[in-house]
Amino acid sequence: MAYAPGAVLIAALAVGCSGGTGSGDSATDSKPGAVASSTAPPGKYRTLPEACRSVSPATLKDLLPGSAELPEAQQEKVFDGSPAVTYDTDRRVGCRWKTEAPDGAHSLFVDFERVVSYDPAVSDDDRAREVYAKKEAAADLPSALPGSTDSGTPDAPDAPDASGSPSATASGKPGKDGGGKAAGKSSGKSADPDAEETADTDGSGDGGAAENLQPRVLDSLGDSAFLDDLLTRAGSTAQHRTVSVVFRTSNVIVTIQYTAQPALSTEIPDSKELQEKAQALGRKLVDGFSE
Repeated sequence: MAYAPGAVLIAALAVGCSGGTGSGDSATDSKPGAVASSTAPPGKYRTLPEACRSVSPATLKDLLPGSAELPEAQQEKVFDGSPAVTYDTDRRVGCRWKTEAPDGAHSLFVDFERVVSYDPAVSDDDRAREVYAKKEAAADLPSALPGSTDSGTPDAPDAPDASGSPSATASGKPGKDGGGKAAGKSSGKSADPDAEETADTDGSGDGGAAENLQPRVLDSLGDSAFLDDLLTRAGSTAQHRTVSVVFRTSNVIVTIQYTAQPALSTEIPDSKELQEKAQALGRKLVDGFSE
């Protein structure tokens, strides 16, 4: 009887230790590591660059003819750019630059979008692939031309028009209606009589292979990329060309829009020059992400 209280105490302590062990096992089952093991990994990029500082003044001088001749105060204002309106700078930022010269106007717009997946089973990168794929599909790219230095998976053939053959537009896209980017979607597009000839006959510098200036998938820019090229008639006579380069690097999608409008309504902006400069800027931005 003298030892009963001690036995009870030992039993209570044993029960207490056993209960503590059980509680620890339960915590282990629900620890963050266990949850993370079944959750898709986050994207590589958690922040975005400052859009209006993403393009150097030297590059802007090249992309915006006439800016170098402006008075210093005006030049600084042009190079500062105008930030795009955004409500979440961690998710999306953009900037626009514009200049006018005696021979015409040029503008540049750069947009950065950081894609975040809210589905724990889908990674940010996979979600970014889906967003990028929708942008590429919306561009309605034509099939790659033979001999193109940048090619992608050809699209399905476009539906023939009433005459039984595909139509074409200024950008060289088959299956397009001359009145818009896609038949029935918009108006104001202008035919470029030199587009097909340029795409078929210009040398690419590799021994005579035809150079492709059509809208197309780009092979060597980020993880995925494409280029679009639209010649638009503004008003009754003036024409401007916009070259867009869109690329994805991990969970960030970057859009570059480079536009030129000559002062003379009879002039057509040079597609090759705009495309080369837009792609060169794209490569610089990709390198910036790699640093």
